[in-house]
Amino acid sequence: MPTIAALLETRGALTALRRSLPKGGPKVLSCRSPDALHRTLEKRLIDAVVLAPQPGLLPELSVLRAQLPRVPLVVFGPFRPDDGELLLACRDSGSAVAVEGVDDPIVGELVVRSSITAERRRALADAPRVLRLTEPLQRSAWDLLVGEVERPIRTSVLARRLRISREHLSRQFGAGGAPNLKRVIDLTRIACAAQLLANPGYSIPTVVRLLHFTSAAHLASTARRIANVPSADLATLGPRGVLAAFVRGNTRSRR
Repeated sequence: MPTIAALLETRGALTALRRSLPKGGPKVLSCRSPDALHRTLEKRLIDAVVLAPQPGLLPELSVLRAQLPRVPLVVFGPFRPDDGELLLACRDSGSAVAVEGVDDPIVGELVVRSSITAERRRALADAPRVLRLTEPLQRSAWDLLVGEVERPIRTSVLARRLRISREHLSRQFGAGGAPNLKRVIDLTRIACAAQLLANPGYSIPTVVRLLHFTSAAHLASTARRIANVPSADLATLGPRGVLAAFVRGNTRSRR
């Protein structure tokens, strides 16, 4: 399940964020300090970051933007009439802004709409068509897979989520010329790796850790099998490029 990291001033802001997220959506991990936030970003796959609009956090905002420019930032707190300079700084950093007490009912929607998962879904919007995922079961499985990439999901777990048998899922997913399920799971994870590696602050070892590959060699072999490129070239491809490379000749197992 996607995770949002929050560094907020008040319990009310944290509560508003949690309440406004869609049911069954991302969970919120509260960080108590900028150092804790950085440690979280190094250890967990984070879908978006929500920060309080404190002037003292502006240097922190600049560091985050420089290291992780593709990780969405939402600034959420009680802006005052004299916070014009702070608002401009937030805007210039590329952060979305939500005002505590005004945007409480929609702040979760704003975060989800700008999240890494949402961006990946947009980048891979053509995947069901080009992968020939035409049946409702195939599309339902794809919808789950593209949103849950932190760990390789087991076929039995996916089948249970879809309320069907493992055998039926395995048999039906690859019907009609679609790729087999294992390769599509790898596709969604390599697309996410490409997303993360576009951030200067995310090295290959970090991405290996965040996506729970067993090693850098495992990531490299999966990238070759799915996109026919070394790990270092994934950032240039991005998720859309990974999908295009996959469709050009990697949709079927070579075994």
